[in-house]
Amino acid sequence: MSKQFFGTDGIRGAVGEYPVTADFMLKLGWAAGMVFAETGRTTHVLIGKDTRVSGYMFESALEAGLVAAGAHVTLLGPMPTPAVAMLTRSQKASAGIVISASHNPYTDNGIKFFNAAGTKLSDDIELQIERTLGQPMETVPSARLGKANRMVDAAGRYIEFCKSTFPQPLSLHGLKVVLDCAHGATYHVAPQVLSELGASVIVMGAEPNGYNINQGVGSTSPAGLQARVLSEQAHVGVAFDGDGDRVQCVTADGTVADGDDLLFIIANDRIRQGMVPEGVVGTQMSNLGLEQALVERNVPLVRAKVGDRHVLEAMTERAWLLGGEASGHIICGDLTSTGDGIIAALQVMAAMVRSGEDLSSLKSGLRRYPQTLINIAVPSDFQLDECAEALQESERVESLLEGRGRLLLRASGTEPLIRIMIEGTDASENQQLAEGIAEAIRAAC
Repeated sequence: MSKQFFGTDGIRGAVGEYPVTADFMLKLGWAAGMVFAETGRTTHVLIGKDTRVSGYMFESALEAGLVAAGAHVTLLGPMPTPAVAMLTRSQKASAGIVISASHNPYTDNGIKFFNAAGTKLSDDIELQIERTLGQPMETVPSARLGKANRMVDAAGRYIEFCKSTFPQPLSLHGLKVVLDCAHGATYHVAPQVLSELGASVIVMGAEPNGYNINQGVGSTSPAGLQARVLSEQAHVGVAFDGDGDRVQCVTADGTVADGDDLLFIIANDRIRQGMVPEGVVGTQMSNLGLEQALVERNVPLVRAKVGDRHVLEAMTERAWLLGGEASGHIICGDLTSTGDGIIAALQVMAAMVRSGEDLSSLKSGLRRYPQTLINIAVPSDFQLDECAEALQESERVESLLEGRGRLLLRASGTEPLIRIMIEGTDASENQQLAEGIAEAIRAAC
């Protein structure tokens, strides 16, 4: 049975368009509560959200559905996605739910689930929830209804957890950091984490109003952070996405350091400490330069499918402790159970402090291959594997690149987009070849 609602990162779409509607979320909360109840103990579910205005609506709907299924609910309020994962573990809850559409605009929203271990649900559990959604919604007897409460110190608990992952002997004193919170879920926790560790923090993107999340700020729009780092003469800039599970950094000279750079820096820092990783998990999007830099240091890189869920699955399968994506999902498996922007940024800054080197120097060991990335908007029912024109053009490109580059052509799991990535030694050729595939897709639409 294929999944109807769950994509690569939960359920996501435009607010008000099925299934991202209040009535569906009511039913989803009930279905999830019924499935989680099968564990044989009292069901306890945490709900966190980012700063989108629609979060109020979906929080109430999910709460009602879960209570109707007999689950007890703890509301966390605006919290980063990785904070919900951490609190789900620490509270011994049955599951955690995050209401967020990550880096998407405020007009979108979505739902992510964590299991009791603070990791994404398995395909089997997602299918169970979908099957339950097809059943009539029946409220449990009144004596078995769940209750709801609010955790008033959720932010403080997560702040202390983040600080605990920063090496005890080190301090951020003397480090000037510009912090871009994307008007999202990190706005009230990330500045405090860095300040309490001693950094001089300049904050931007920390005035959410329900409508400005990711709007010209955050990890997907780093230009403002680049300019601010230069104007403030800061040592480093740090940008999160709307729900705080991604991070990008900016060097003192205004250059963006993406997830590949940060993964290399963290891995190399561990190597310098004598804690050589058994291996690192990247994705099909990871730059070939990252793979070569790690192999030169006797650390293998394995590529998973795009998506932090697939990265974690590959890490778990091999019992490896480090993985991530170019987009900024970095998973430090010895510190947390999921991608965490704040914790990844702290590991990068720890490397800066420990080595005495700036970010540009730390990432200089990674010699990148030019990559061209193009996203093509397509109708929601567009099927890439049925687009003969695009497949024919991609076969031609692959034959041209054989032995000196690579092509990745895939449908986004979170948006109605086809993503084209070409990597090779010649940037202008990469662009030309990618545009050819893009034109074939546009013509087919």
